Amino acid sequence: MQTGYRPAANETKLGDVEDYFSHIGVVALILEAALVVGDTIHIHGHTTDLTQKVESMQINHVPVQSARRGDSLGIKVNDKCRKGDKVYLVA
Repeated sequence: MQTGYRPAANETKLGDVEDYFSHIGVVALILEAALVVGDTIHIHGHTTDLTQKVESMQINHVPVQSARRGDSLGIKVNDKCRKGDKVYLVA
């Protein structure tokens, strides 16, 4: 369980990690806000603290450049993440 983390003033919550696919390094989540390839995200959890640019994302296994609130998508990540980790957009 995550306790004590407060998002920075420049961070907007995008959603929670629904699943992590370690063999391909992808997190799955349902967006709470819009996201575009090139945006910077911060993933934070009990043992996760990762900040990176979004280089690749897919909806239903189809590469996309942008996604909207409510979309279920996969994002390629550079490090291990865990189900329940919080994903934030860094402005």
